[in-house]
Amino acid sequence: MTLNTQPPPVPSTPHPVGVSNDEFRAAMSRLAAGVVLVTAQEPPLDPDDPMAPAGEDAGMTATAFLSVSLEPPLVMVSLRTGSRMDDLLAEQPLWAVSVLTESQRHIAGRFAMKGRISDRLLFEDIPWSRGRESGAPLIGGALAALECRTEQTVAAGDHTLVIGRVLTAELPGADGGPLLYFRGRYRQLG
Repeated sequence: MTLNTQPPPVPSTPHPVGVSNDEFRAAMSRLAAGVVLVTAQEPPLDPDDPMAPAGEDAGMTATAFLSVSLEPPLVMVSLRTGSRMDDLLAEQPLWAVSVLTESQRHIAGRFAMKGRISDRLLFEDIPWSRGRESGAPLIGGALAALECRTEQTVAAGDHTLVIGRVLTAELPGADGGPLLYFRGRYRQLG
């Protein structure tokens, strides 16, 4: 007789208000969202030593990104609490966002992979430049590129909302349409 030592799978039970995780996820998948790449550079390994190597670049695909305010210019990105980017932005206030085009689906997929290789290798064959204010990678050919400084963070369930002041805004690639995420897949307009 073999004993099953693993706990039984947890069914998608309703929350106290009656909506299950599956119902909520299905409903929200019907909301089309733009796709961005959030990037930052880790602080130097030894900030007191000017000869110490710079920290590595990091990137993360996000669909929960939006404009918050025009005066001052503020944006917000939602990060899973405890993710690498959440941990990094807790110590590094400067970061960037590249708004991806429909032809940059491969970039979105690469930086959204679970159990992926190091970010250094993910940036290796992608055209990018370093932001002059944030030091973060800005993806070449993106529809827009924003450099930001964290103004505020808000804990929200299993995510952290990071509100950033926009320091620079550029339009490096005006061609093509936006990359969208809808019903669990990357899409394009039209």
